[in-house]
Amino acid sequence: MAQAKRFAGKVAVVTGSGRRKGLGEAIARRLAAEGAAVVLSDIGKSADAATPDSMIGGLSEMQALAADIAADTGSRVETFTCDVRNLAQMRALAAFAVEKLGGLDFWVNNAGIGYIMKPLLDLEATEWQAVIDVNLTGCFNGIKAAAEVMVPAAKGGRIINIASQAAKSGFPFAAGYCASKHGLVGLVRSTAIELGAHRITVNNVCPNHVTTGLGAWQNEYFSQKLGLSLEAYLQAMKNRIPLGRPGLPEDTAGAVAFLCSDDAGYITAESMNVSGGEEPH
Repeated sequence: MAQAKRFAGKVAVVTGSGRRKGLGEAIARRLAAEGAAVVLSDIGKSADAATPDSMIGGLSEMQALAADIAADTGSRVETFTCDVRNLAQMRALAAFAVEKLGGLDFWVNNAGIGYIMKPLLDLEATEWQAVIDVNLTGCFNGIKAAAEVMVPAAKGGRIINIASQAAKSGFPFAAGYCASKHGLVGLVRSTAIELGAHRITVNNVCPNHVTTGLGAWQNEYFSQKLGLSLEAYLQAMKNRIPLGRPGLPEDTAGAVAFLCSDDAGYITAESMNVSGGEEPH
């Protein structure tokens, strides 16, 4: 890392970061490794049918992860349970970062639902709404909560949504997911205009498939739906990616770190592909 500790003195919040081997962990770990103090945030426990314990970051896992990242990086890492669907809770998360760590410089909206995947004719309206509520409204809440702190602080800031290749292209069995991620493109284009005068950049990172724990579930699901063996499905995925492999959590984390850096100070309203060339537009 050529510019190690370039984020010393900065404070970052990463939502949806309570699960091991997830994108949230990789992002938080990268920012902490470069010197940022970090707040890990996740829902902590199941709140309803849309947030089953098997698919969310539990409080004990998040606390253990925070301790590991702090020990590995030497940075301060705090935890805060928060449901991104609730604006009041997101505002409390932003206030916690300021109270505990002294400010708020980077806000990463990583929390998302990627496990409600069904054919259109089987998708219930409640399931559609659950995906929109977390993936799109959750990011709106995060942008608003972060901006409410960053604007009066008058120090600028970075707000980043973890979108998806699905923000650019459609996929079968993922109407809600694709719609929610496409919505993020418009959301950053609008909010970046409003927040630019305050030196706050707002961007999306759009990874292709990443085999996290959730990604492994998606591989099994889609291979079955398409009538392919898991091996054939994974090989077909590799074949359509110019760089020859699916994404790694570290690829997304590197893009986030770049967008948080001074090098990206003139980049805003963008939806940046991190897809190995699979998604070229």
